[in-house]
Amino acid sequence: MAFLRHSLILLFLLAIAASTGRAQTVSGKPVPRVPDAAGWFGLFNGKDLSGWMTFDPGAWSVVGSGELSGRGPRSYLFSPGTYRNFILQAEARLNAKGDSGIVLRAALETGAPKGYEVQLCNTGDDAQKTGSLYNFQKVTESAIADDQWSKQTVAVIGNRILIQVNGKLLVDYPDKESTYTEGYIAFQQHDQASQVNFKNVRIKPLPNDIAAALTGLEKVFPALAEKKKPAAPAKPN
Repeated sequence: MAFLRHSLILLFLLAIAASTGRAQTVSGKPVPRVPDAAGWFGLFNGKDLSGWMTFDPGAWSVVGSGELSGRGPRSYLFSPGTYRNFILQAEARLNAKGDSGIVLRAALETGAPKGYEVQLCNTGDDAQKTGSLYNFQKVTESAIADDQWSKQTVAVIGNRILIQVNGKLLVDYPDKESTYTEGYIAFQQHDQASQVNFKNVRIKPLPNDIAAALTGLEKVFPALAEKKKPAAPAKPN
């Protein structure tokens, strides 16, 4: 009897551990992957979080005119599907001293998921400011004010990551190790003191072929076209 009792207790504890380590999916159908004429589609339906996943339910909600709101202790909200090569756009707003991020090619796991993090930190304590590719390429200053919307445009193509904030290209980083190759989009709620909102979140999946995925990238990142322009000839003395 003692053996049976201990076995039942062990099974009960294992069941609890398994349930707490599994992401909870919000009921409902996610936004269909139906692109517009330019290949973009929205990631949110503007009403609820149908199809999105989290290990920390209750921290995320949809407020106002379809804004995604993150509050409370640290948590992550994962997209319904995974992506390899893509361009992602989102507008973000942080409170004073707030901190957040968008994790690209994120692993679906508890804690801080592995992936490329686009940092969002305007006036917070972290030395890596908005537009940084966290722990890969640092941006040390942010021109974004507290409670001001900023537009993030990011691209992940092969081992290359680009981050543009309000039309300014801040990061064009080649990850020689190709650390992360495919995964979810994960939005971060950093801590109790931070409040983050996202809106107009959309994504454009790109072909697996790198050359094809890079085609037309200058239209989204104009600074790339400027780099390609030949240097002006030196003026004679």
